Amino acid sequence: MAAEARMLELPFVRDEQLTRCMRLRYQSLQQRNVKPQDGEKLLRPNEHVYRVDFIQQHNLRFLRWDVQLERPGKVTVTGTSQLWTPDLTHLMNRQLLEPVGIFWKKPGAKEVESNEADAQEFGERIAELAQIRKVMYFLFAFTDGLQPAHLKGSVVFKA
Repeated sequence: MAAEARMLELPFVRDEQLTRCMRLRYQSLQQRNVKPQDGEKLLRPNEHVYRVDFIQQHNLRFLRWDVQLERPGKVTVTGTSQLWTPDLTHLMNRQLLEPVGIFWKKPGAKEVESNEADAQEFGERIAELAQIRKVMYFLFAFTDGLQPAHLKGSVVFKA
């Protein structure tokens, strides 16, 4: 008898240590009056690093995003194409994945909206990358007054 496929919900976890390290890189460049490397992505004040830890890496099929926003605003989620740590290599613009996931909540709305086609393609790309990594990092850019405390999010797969 075939085993039933189950749903696997993987939360986005805010990586405060990595966010802090990337901000220190920016401050260090400013203090020394040095330009960043050509193509280096520096963290803006509204950007935070999140991660997804894959407890299962194979046979994942993207089902949906589960993004909840406590208040109106917009968050843009950008995946990175490689594992990186700030002490080994700097995040370069060419390492940022396309498409990005954009999620927003309008004033008075109960539901979070998104560009469904891009979100679907992005989710499928995450499932592919899960096969070769145990952790994936993301940049979350918050706008329109939205802050990390206002967000709860995960990616749901069929496993």
